[in-house]
Amino acid sequence: MPKRMMLLVNPNAGKGGYKTSLTAVIEEFCRGNYLPTVFFTRHSGHAPELVERYAADYDLVVCLGGDGTLSEVVTGMMNAHVKRPIGYIPYGTANDVARTLELSSHPTQAAKTIVKGNLFPLDVGQFGTDKFFTYVAAFGAFTEVSYATPQEKKHVLGHMAYMLEGIKSLNRLSHYRAIVEYDGGVIEDDFIFGAVTNSTSIAGLVKLDRGSVNISDGMFEVLLVRNPQDLAELNNIISAVLLSNFNSPSVLFFRSSEVRIMFEQPVAWTRDGEDGGSHRDVMIVNRHPGVELII
Repeated sequence: MPKRMMLLVNPNAGKGGYKTSLTAVIEEFCRGNYLPTVFFTRHSGHAPELVERYAADYDLVVCLGGDGTLSEVVTGMMNAHVKRPIGYIPYGTANDVARTLELSSHPTQAAKTIVKGNLFPLDVGQFGTDKFFTYVAAFGAFTEVSYATPQEKKHVLGHMAYMLEGIKSLNRLSHYRAIVEYDGGVIEDDFIFGAVTNSTSIAGLVKLDRGSVNISDGMFEVLLVRNPQDLAELNNIISAVLLSNFNSPSVLFFRSSEVRIMFEQPVAWTRDGEDGGSHRDVMIVNRHPGVELII
């Protein structure tokens, strides 16, 4: 008897290129003894609604889209309190989760992986009371880039769009006084950037050593960048971060299962490359075990 599959498609992801591959993907699932029901997301926040409402009726939930789409599916799964395996066909711009898990960017090959692959536990970050993320929650320099970059520019330029918008943002670089509480410690300082991550890749630009990152161990990797005193120090910091050289005194890197960050005024955040709102006090908890992905 065929297994029931909930297949969510984000029609805006990856230049709308799903149109050329969706039929082949569905054929692959049908050959793998799955019976897919296709749901097209209509707006941001629609995927969690669909998952919360329908996921319990299916054996497997698959999403075709970018990291934001996967994040929404995971959010829906966490809020619905149901456990269903999740398959991911990456069709976005950065695809950080796919890079970390070494998933194929070819839709048909990704579908074959979902049919024949194995379950893999993925930690999920809880952001506040009811928000979640799969690979990063961040504030400060460049965090506006991922959701402020125009969609058409992402489609045309890909990662270069993030770089161009990031360079433009340097002339409005801000710093934030923050108290950071983590497992066994407290830090207070001025920061231009902070990220709580569960990935080896952030926006396809910042790379973390695969040997130092375990995305199912119940621990986050936390990266904090202190406010530079001058442009020369800023250039050194940027080089250090891009080269994953965290020995600089201006760059802090540590692991923690929980992180609380408190500011003097509301600060804008991004969650998995999307607008995460502005917050003065954020509690971030590693929900381990989180969800199961097929890889």
